[in-house]
Amino acid sequence: MSQFNYKQRNNIVLVILIILGCLILYSLRTIAGCLLSTVVMYTIFKPVFIAIRDKWKWHSVAAAAAVILGSFIIIVLPVLTLTVMVINKITDFQRDAFKIRVLMGKIDDFFGSKLRQPDLMDQMTTKGKAFIGDLFPSILGGAADILLGVTVMYFILYFMLTCTEEFEKALLKYSPFQEHNSKKFGVELRNTTYSNVLGQGFIAFVQGALVSIAFFIFGVSDPIFWGVIATFLSFLPVIGAPVVFLPAAIIMIMQGDTFNGVGLLLFGILIITNIDNVIRFIIAKKVADTHPLITVIGVIIGIPIFGILGLVFGPLLLSYFILTVRIYETSQLATERLEKIRAAEEKNISENTL
Repeated sequence: MSQFNYKQRNNIVLVILIILGCLILYSLRTIAGCLLSTVVMYTIFKPVFIAIRDKWKWHSVAAAAAVILGSFIIIVLPVLTLTVMVINKITDFQRDAFKIRVLMGKIDDFFGSKLRQPDLMDQMTTKGKAFIGDLFPSILGGAADILLGVTVMYFILYFMLTCTEEFEKALLKYSPFQEHNSKKFGVELRNTTYSNVLGQGFIAFVQGALVSIAFFIFGVSDPIFWGVIATFLSFLPVIGAPVVFLPAAIIMIMQGDTFNGVGLLLFGILIITNIDNVIRFIIAKKVADTHPLITVIGVIIGIPIFGILGLVFGPLLLSYFILTVRIYETSQLATERLEKIRAAEEKNISENTL
């Protein structure tokens, strides 16, 4: 006679699965960014893959290879190049530290006399160094980690694309939600990804480009570099781009270049800042718009975990969490409604029987 019955064996298997699952998740913590990158890339490029495979009649392997190559050229390579450029520029600033200290001293004197904040720039510099250290840990840590992460991401993405139908059927099969809620979750997840990655990325690119144009027009040195910095910071709504053009305008005014300083200030406030709201309004009509509060909190959460990718992945994770809560609430309400209907039917049957 067996020592355990059928139910007890199932419970033991469930406990083993939970333990193994926790161990696997713990082991995968170092490539969490790669896994999330894969989900984002799959969501964005799946329609492209389907179009190449079905409309152009390419083989799945060739279509997946084309998507991977195209995404690397369009997204990964420019991001890596711009990030390395920023790191090199920061290194140059560190080598030319004397001029920066003189400039910081003038700004400190200005804020000390006007705002009674004599150590404001020292405090901002300290916070800025900490922010940059969190923002670029993967680059500072070495190219080997980046290469490994990109390789793992594309390795997983290749199999997700070539087996896309089987992959999505498995997701539906093992989803904790009902099938219609799972499909609704997939649609909402796609819209959320588009809003956070494509929408916010487009806003950041436009604001960064406008900062470069403004700096070029009003005679600020290194306009491309500061445009790249503004692009990164523009993932923070409202406060992103002004962090770049406001200090530049103030410094120009302090140095006596009032015309260009005021011009840069007006251009930044009237055009660069407001373009954010215009593009968000357009995005909200096309796909789900991400609330600025979610973006700010998501960035705060994401940067310490993912580094520079946290500018995108932090808000994305927070949006996914809120989306999951919403789907759970919908499913729970539907379940409670069905239980009430069944209870009422059982009551009617019992009354009719009597």
